Amino acid sequence: MRKVDDYERIRKAYHIEGLSIREISRRYGYGRRLVRKTLEHPIPEKYQRSQPRKANVLGEYRQRITELLQGSDKLPRKQRYTAHKIYEILAKEGYSGSEGTVHNYVCQTKKKLKVGKAYLPLEFDVGQDAQVDWGEAVVIMGGVQVKVQFFVMHLNYSRVRFVRAYPFQKQEAFLDGHEAGFHFLGGIPRRISYDNLKTAVFRILEGHKRQEQDVFKAFRSYYLFDSHYCTPAQGHEKGGVENDVGYAQRNFFSPILNVENYEELNQLLLELCKNDIYRHIRGQDIPVAELWELEKTHLLPMPKKDYPACETRPVKANSYSQVVFEMNRYSVPHIHAEKQLVLRAFPFKIEVLSLDQVIASHLRCFGREQDILDPLHYLSLLEQRPGAFEHALPMRQWRKRWPAAYDQLLQGLLESKPDGRGVREFISILKLHQTCPSEMVEKAIEAAVHTSMMGLDGVMYHIQQLSNPSHSTHPLDLSCIPQLADIGCQPVNLQLYNQLLEVR
Repeated sequence: MRKVDDYERIRKAYHIEGLSIREISRRYGYGRRLVRKTLEHPIPEKYQRSQPRKANVLGEYRQRITELLQGSDKLPRKQRYTAHKIYEILAKEGYSGSEGTVHNYVCQTKKKLKVGKAYLPLEFDVGQDAQVDWGEAVVIMGGVQVKVQFFVMHLNYSRVRFVRAYPFQKQEAFLDGHEAGFHFLGGIPRRISYDNLKTAVFRILEGHKRQEQDVFKAFRSYYLFDSHYCTPAQGHEKGGVENDVGYAQRNFFSPILNVENYEELNQLLLELCKNDIYRHIRGQDIPVAELWELEKTHLLPMPKKDYPACETRPVKANSYSQVVFEMNRYSVPHIHAEKQLVLRAFPFKIEVLSLDQVIASHLRCFGREQDILDPLHYLSLLEQRPGAFEHALPMRQWRKRWPAAYDQLLQGLLESKPDGRGVREFISILKLHQTCPSEMVEKAIEAAVHTSMMGLDGVMYHIQQLSNPSHSTHPLDLSCIPQLADIGCQPVNLQLYNQLLEVR
């Protein structure tokens, strides 16, 4: 096969040196047909088969393979024919060749049948549109590798992205992600595009119509934005946020983050989002930060109060003053045992209400069959039953984490006041946590133990001292009144007391 160098030699010999085709063929050893071909085409043509390669065994089944592939396109996406399935069908019909031959022909035929997709370049109005989607990533949390779900909100005009992580994609996380995104973006976009998320869509109807979840409709009504839903399996309709999900996975979560909890993780993601606004978009002279400042002025304003982004359900406290949610037990004050209450589940906390008053608040537990107890809920009950103090589960959990001064104080009270009186007084001291900050009570107990004031009065005395610290005094400047400068510095004359004795 001749190369470009041969073509160049022939063409220069003919056009520059003026040699004839016969002379070029004689001098350089090229065939006359090649010389004529070279003069017509300046570069060698690619090799092409004059006839397709023979495949005697497959030949009679080619049309059948094409028919199967064309029919496969009409089947559900996850039930279409694979090359292996086509081979099994052909084998039953009498094909005796290899499976590899079928695989190669299926691959070639798919390329011929495939229709390329074309998209239109889009431009969005300032402050009008945003997109929302979910992604997932792996992090090290508390020393354990876990998979987290992250919420992404994308502003179409300025290209600002917001990312926040959650342990799940439940509705309370979906709503909370919106609110956190609105606060970060500085306002509310007028329209937000979604996939057909179960947290927003109850049922897909004909065309672009959707039957939305009632909770999401109330949330949307509260913030006054419109929702738009993409065609199923057409992710390009919200390509901006789709790209942001991949960008976050490659840049925000890589290398794998090592954090203690979701609070630390989301604070880190927030800082990354803030730094991300200083990038430039290819083809735009204005940086994202300046476009964002312009877009803020066109967003809808935030309401004065956030919508409660939570799941609400009625619950009943059992005889142990606990309510059950997702197979975990959360404590409430013992006076609410056996009563009907309302539980609100936020992404990271649980609140229990009696009428409209919050009576208990806990960090949300993502395990199963766990007891999440607040020992303050049981102190009044323990006052009535001090004998149960040593075996009460809330107290045992608390004792594992309270300071050593608490044990010293308890031991001192047990020695000085037996017959349960010491336990009752210690419980009265613990109840100070209900009215005073925990840090202040801890400092007061440590001070009481240090000064040997073992009792409720001693702890309350030190709380009073911590609440109203004495003001430090400074000496007066008597430079302008020199006659008073020596007062208090003169020597003491004890003979003056003898004068008082004489008068008596």
